[in-house]
Amino acid sequence: MERFVEVAEGVSLWVESRGPEDAPAVLLIMGSTVSGRVWPDELVDLLARRYRVIRYDHRDTGASTWAFDRVPYSATRMAEDALAILDALGIERAHVVGLSLGGFLVQWLLVTHPERLLGATVIGAPALEGAPARANGTARAPIDPGLYEFWSHMFEPRDREAQIEWKIENWRRLNGKVIPFDAEEFRALERRIIAHSGRHDTSDAHARADPSGLARGAELVHVTVPTLVIATPEDPTNPESNSRFLAETLPRSTLVTIDGMGHAIPRAVVPPLAAALLNHFEAVGRR
Repeated sequence: MERFVEVAEGVSLWVESRGPEDAPAVLLIMGSTVSGRVWPDELVDLLARRYRVIRYDHRDTGASTWAFDRVPYSATRMAEDALAILDALGIERAHVVGLSLGGFLVQWLLVTHPERLLGATVIGAPALEGAPARANGTARAPIDPGLYEFWSHMFEPRDREAQIEWKIENWRRLNGKVIPFDAEEFRALERRIIAHSGRHDTSDAHARADPSGLARGAELVHVTVPTLVIATPEDPTNPESNSRFLAETLPRSTLVTIDGMGHAIPRAVVPPLAAALLNHFEAVGRR
């Protein structure tokens, strides 16, 4: 089922729901600048055998409204959009799974709206700013500086094919060096997203959205929602030590490492990722 959910006047988000509507809900929250269709169909289908799985396009991505200049918003408003989607679908509580920026939004939901969450999963994101350093001095590790220079060209105008090639190079860098990178797999992904979106450019809206409201890391130590932290050892944006730090910070966390995974979801990681998520959902359901 596909539909649009209005989250502000004149701003609608594309939303897709798969699986039994009477099953527990799983809300997939994607990272910055990309469509929710980056969550692989194969992963969604595996989860949807037992759960109602929802993915969506953030504002200024995919088929959702692109209107930051007309309706500016903060990063925390993007997190509130996730709740608006649950409300529109009549879902009181859900498992929430966030990748990258989505992982930050999930953490914000953990500290601000725990009553809406059955459980949570954070992939490829460090702890929110303000999280206390560990007694052994461990703190957040920085992003690979080489990516910053590459990303400085992200919003440059390109024709359709040049944009696809830039995106493929981005996915190659994010994929890591352990799992072989299949350029054709990601080329097909980008073409599907362009067909879905009706455009090929990348908005800079998320880079302009005020992130300051996410600085709630000091509150993570009080979170009681069961949370799965997935470590991605080949991730150039989020070293594995960041995931360990986050898992140590959250009182009711489980840390699982997906061997070879970077900051992308190629076909090779779908089976172990799906297994980790399903195990977590089922463990939460037994509590």
